[in-house]
Amino acid sequence: MSHENIVREALNALYHHPDDTVRSQADQWLQKFQRTIDAWQVSDNLLHDASSNVETLIFCSQTLRSKVQRDFEELPSEAFRPLRDSLNNLLKTFHKGPPKVRTQISLAVAALAVQVPAEDWGDGGIMTWLRDEMNSHPDIVPSFLELLRVLPEEVFNYKIAARPDRRRKFEDELVSTMDIALGILTACLSIPELKEQALEAFASWLRLRHRIPASVLATHSLVLTALSSLTSDVLSEAAVNVISELIHYTSARSLDGFSVNMPLIQVIVPQVMNLKPQLRDSLKDEEDVKAIARLFADMGDSYVELIATGSDESMLIVNALLEVAAHPEYDIASMTFNFWHNLQICLIERESYTSHGNESLIEAERNRRVQVFRSSYETLVSLVSCKVQYPQDYSELSIEDQKDFKQTRYAVADVLTDAALVLGGETTLKILYMKLVEALSGPQNGDIMDWRPSEAQLYCIRAISDLVPVTESEVMPQVMSLLPKLPHQSLLLQTVCLTVGAYSKWFDAAPTGLSFLPSVIDILVSGMSMSEDSAAAAALAFRHICDDCRKKLHGSLDGLFQIYQRAMMGESSFKVAAQDSLHLVEALSIVITELPPDQAKKALEALCIPIVAPLQEVINQGPLVLGQKPAREITVHIDRLANIFRYVNNPEAVADAIQRLWPLFKAIFDIRAWDMRTMESLCRACKHAVRTSRRFMGVTIGAMLEEIQGLYKQHHQPCFLYLSSEVIKIFGSDPSCADYLKVLMESLFSNTASLLTKIQDFTSRPDIADDCFLLASRCIRYCPHLLFPSPVFPSLVECSMIGITVQHREASNSILSFLSDIFDLGNSSQGHQFVSIRDSVIVPRGASITRILIAAATGALPSSRLETVAYALLALARAYGVKALEWAKEGVSLIPATAATDMEKSRFLQALSDAASGLDIKGLTNPIEELSEVCRRNRTVQEIVLEALRPLELNLVYVS
Repeated sequence: MSHENIVREALNALYHHPDDTVRSQADQWLQKFQRTIDAWQVSDNLLHDASSNVETLIFCSQTLRSKVQRDFEELPSEAFRPLRDSLNNLLKTFHKGPPKVRTQISLAVAALAVQVPAEDWGDGGIMTWLRDEMNSHPDIVPSFLELLRVLPEEVFNYKIAARPDRRRKFEDELVSTMDIALGILTACLSIPELKEQALEAFASWLRLRHRIPASVLATHSLVLTALSSLTSDVLSEAAVNVISELIHYTSARSLDGFSVNMPLIQVIVPQVMNLKPQLRDSLKDEEDVKAIARLFADMGDSYVELIATGSDESMLIVNALLEVAAHPEYDIASMTFNFWHNLQICLIERESYTSHGNESLIEAERNRRVQVFRSSYETLVSLVSCKVQYPQDYSELSIEDQKDFKQTRYAVADVLTDAALVLGGETTLKILYMKLVEALSGPQNGDIMDWRPSEAQLYCIRAISDLVPVTESEVMPQVMSLLPKLPHQSLLLQTVCLTVGAYSKWFDAAPTGLSFLPSVIDILVSGMSMSEDSAAAAALAFRHICDDCRKKLHGSLDGLFQIYQRAMMGESSFKVAAQDSLHLVEALSIVITELPPDQAKKALEALCIPIVAPLQEVINQGPLVLGQKPAREITVHIDRLANIFRYVNNPEAVADAIQRLWPLFKAIFDIRAWDMRTMESLCRACKHAVRTSRRFMGVTIGAMLEEIQGLYKQHHQPCFLYLSSEVIKIFGSDPSCADYLKVLMESLFSNTASLLTKIQDFTSRPDIADDCFLLASRCIRYCPHLLFPSPVFPSLVECSMIGITVQHREASNSILSFLSDIFDLGNSSQGHQFVSIRDSVIVPRGASITRILIAAATGALPSSRLETVAYALLALARAYGVKALEWAKEGVSLIPATAATDMEKSRFLQALSDAASGLDIKGLTNPIEELSEVCRRNRTVQEIVLEALRPLELNLVYVS
């Protein structure tokens, strides 16, 4: 059976076979086929076969497009002309065929043009060729117009396997033929059925940002046609796209920059302003209103610096944008949000006024502008505050729709913040408070108040909390007086609690703030009893209140303890989830910190009692019960202890607590060392205890390190490395700790190195690799005197070389950072003395390390890691100078000439040479990025490069 028939059968199976397994097999076969060299000819044959059905045509056109984009280098150079001619014939064949097929063929021709220089294309390059083809085949013009539209778009298509140099030259070729393109498009305007296509193509060419003078465009027939077509039903979308591009085209970063574009701006703005009445036209299609709103939003975004001057003309645009913001459809109203944010920056930030001279003139101009826009922002606050109101059917919405509504509220909160920055928090608060009062006195549903309008305004008041002065005494007391009177509806109570938390600093600083604390704490207790969501909000607010009012609350500790104990004991009326209960732990811990030392110790004991009791009870039942308990039943208590150790900022009290609790911790370590979740929770608690207690840890730290050192040999829990990293940070430079830290470090590193002996080990345990090399970097920073002379240092370097190309992001970054830290050792005064030891380990391995790093940059690691790899390469060059350049030359010499040219390699080497000579390495990454792009341009090239560099072989024999 021919390849063509097999493809047809596979496509038939893919689209029509009833068996899922058969369809999946057909799909896999077709994907594999697309990567073969045969796919070129088979796809071309089937596209030229008049009997091919639509499914076949679409598949083959997609295949041919992707082959041209990614695999053009597979073909011999003499294949270009027949391929170009075949694609041209297909454009003519399908000029009235399926649009999807025609688009794919147009993209294929464009991808071919990106990769083939104008002189090799012949006929004066693609634009001259295209013009001649259109003149010779007027009936095929629509097909060629589509090609004309996609050509400039493909400049920025990085799926095309073009070298960076060639991509830049292609853009230059298009720019140099802009006149031809605009001439073709202008000619097409005379044919009514081609106008829309011509305008779409014009919009595409404008994206090239070639600087056609604004004065020329202002009178150009394409521009004038687009403007006159804005009110046409048929052409409106294409016209909007053109005008949108022209608006972006005329944007500038300074007022001086706008002056050269003013002839075009003065043509565009009046025409767009004429569309303003259509924003309110109820008969207008929503998509048309959205398109018009988009133009106003584009004008706002692009001309914001001009608008910020507050001229009469600019206020006309602002008023139009307020009309857009007033639209009932959120998707339309929100188009303006970016403008209000950028305008706020222009009005408030000093950089906008530097041209005005001295400080007094700057301040005067700023005040003038803010005054001009004050009423606009006041109106905006009233408009957007209604858009956060819960819909009547909120509980019936899907989870996705509920998420979308929450995102809407976040976006409105940002707009309110922008408004408050211009108006001031007090003014904005007054507007919202009046809206709140209005909501509370609004129409009622019988005896039941509609809680949604008041909740919306309360949400907005919460959103601006950071900008309301903490001593505000006019409106906030009235707001706080209203809160206890609001109905206890779950969502409303949740917002009430969050608002209380947001204004926690106000309760502490305002003259009347303290008087409201008892009533708001009652509200929070109600919140903890209403629902899980309101309980979460109440617990968070309780934490904020205790944090900001700590000095005023430590006398009320008994009442706070009662709330805390009810939550810790899991009292049935409380609905505080385990995760949210951590806020209550933090809250009491913060208040305890304010107590005198003796009282703090006793309070800390009392805080631990309801947490420790259930743990002790489990331990008392014996090892079997402790070992069989679900992890969550253990970690919920340990996590609470971790928060106590973290937030009770009393080193002696915490040290005393951890010493008392150590037998309990040790029992859990010994029995559940196999359980990663429990160990992570326990190590987190120990970490916070070490951070807070520091030197007061005494003998407990030794016992802790001995425990994890012994357990790591057997269970290899990554969190043991993570805890050790914290210990190294705190005690690494302490001479009295040197002996046991050295033993700990060598034990952990030698055990880890024996675990990670091949890349598959790194892939299966990336968490261990990540934490191991984070710990190693900590050692370089805090105790290089322990790491570098140690016999584990060479094995650690060898281990890192094996794992550089692990695909796990965090593990790879930790390894690369470790190597960079080694290379940068000489930059620190503490590490300088160990450079000779470092060199004795790195220099013999330098060629291999460099080769593996080059492989990582050119395809062995994802391109998203390139910045980290590039830094490691440049740091290596900076540390080893000429030696590093020799290693790099050896490495890049392995890359075949078919993958990278000598010029591309020499640019890469020059960047390393510049780093070696002391230039700032921040500016040297471009040549590395270009070599990376060249070597990744398609799968075949990437495979060739990696086969040559062999990053998984530590010792590669070089053959000259």
